[in-house]
Amino acid sequence: MQISITGHHVELTDALRGYVESKISRLERHFDRVMDIHVILSVEKLRQKAEANIHLSGNDIHAEATEEDMYAAIDALADKLDRQIVKHKEKTSDHR
Repeated sequence: MQISITGHHVELTDALRGYVESKISRLERHFDRVMDIHVILSVEKLRQKAEANIHLSGNDIHAEATEEDMYAAIDALADKLDRQIVKHKEKTSDHR
C-alpha cells in the first residue's frame, strides 16, 4: 500500500506525517486490497481540512473532513474511510 501525503498551506512535520500513516494503516485490517492512498492536508483560515482518495481494485473512494484541529480532522477522515471501505467490502463479497 502506497501512502502519499501532501500539504497545502501547512508544513508537514514528522509527527503529523506519522499520525496520518498510523491512522491510515489501520484501514488494512478491514480490506487488504488497498492499492494506494493520497492524503491532502490543507488550512484555510481557521478551518483544518483533511481529504483522501483511495484507489481500490475496481473502485475509487473519496472522503474529506473539516475540523478546527488538524488531528481531529485526520481522526474524522479515518473514521469515514473506515466505514466506506467496510461498505465496499460488503458490496463486493455479498454476491452469490
